[in-house]
Amino acid sequence: MGDEGGAPVPSPQQARAQASAITSGKPVSEAEAAPTSRLRALFDGPRLSPGQRRIAQYLIEHITEAAFLSITDLADRVGVSQPSVTRFATAVGFSGYPALRERLQSIALSALASTSDDSEEARPNELQAAVDAEIDNLENLRRDFADPAQVIEIGRALSRSTPLTVLGLRISCSLAEYFAYAARRIHPDVRLVTRGGSVAYDALLQSREAGGTWVLAFTMPRHAQETLTAMRVARRAGLKVALITDLALGPLADEADVVFASGTGSRLVFDSYAAPVVMSAALLQAMTDADPERTQARLDDYEQVAEQHAFFLKD
Repeated sequence: MGDEGGAPVPSPQQARAQASAITSGKPVSEAEAAPTSRLRALFDGPRLSPGQRRIAQYLIEHITEAAFLSITDLADRVGVSQPSVTRFATAVGFSGYPALRERLQSIALSALASTSDDSEEARPNELQAAVDAEIDNLENLRRDFADPAQVIEIGRALSRSTPLTVLGLRISCSLAEYFAYAARRIHPDVRLVTRGGSVAYDALLQSREAGGTWVLAFTMPRHAQETLTAMRVARRAGLKVALITDLALGPLADEADVVFASGTGSRLVFDSYAAPVVMSAALLQAMTDADPERTQARLDDYEQVAEQHAFFLKD
């Protein structure tokens, strides 16, 4: 199909690939960043012990309450000793727990202030509350995207990895399938792994032997032990691992070379994944930007095949 002058009309995907390139932006100030992003910035750098990771995760999940706890109460809530809390404060760069708590209170108060305008609104029903929680997850992701440098860098790395392996087991397979389906439109060799155990190991080893350098892994609650094992196999084989998950800390994050933490909606019986899907789309965009000529050529070829075989209905 073409316009009056005979030029082909680009598909929506082609148009987005041409017009929606990611550009580097100025990072937001600390005061503007989401509380979870500010806490990750505090806790992501140092190498934390398992007990210290539990403290960090508790603070991330309960910041508005935890910031005002005494050292005794915080230790009791997390199930660690008071000296463990003190060592944690030192490990993340503070002179002791009082100095850490002062910073935590500043973050908590900014979070409370940002929601005070909503205090008089009517209480939402469960479905509305679920949507509100996902909006919060997307707002946090939006703040994380204020500096897209890491997304751009990893998108380029995934684009260069041939083959590129996408791993998602159990509940996470749907996210992996979405990413792999789209990535195949712009990448010449995408290998999807949605079965664990020896099947996953074979696929990962074969990908490395074929010249692959990266695996993109998805893991959402409940996090599967077999995903952790597969990531370890990948790294032992010499593959680097980029991980999209809901937790920035923990054993899965420890096995990844880079972690993109995106909150999941947990207000309903089954989790929802608005933010991880947007995170996936952002990496796909970065891959298209990394090699625009290859992207355009592959999309052109795909549109010709789709037209020839009538893949899609005429809207």
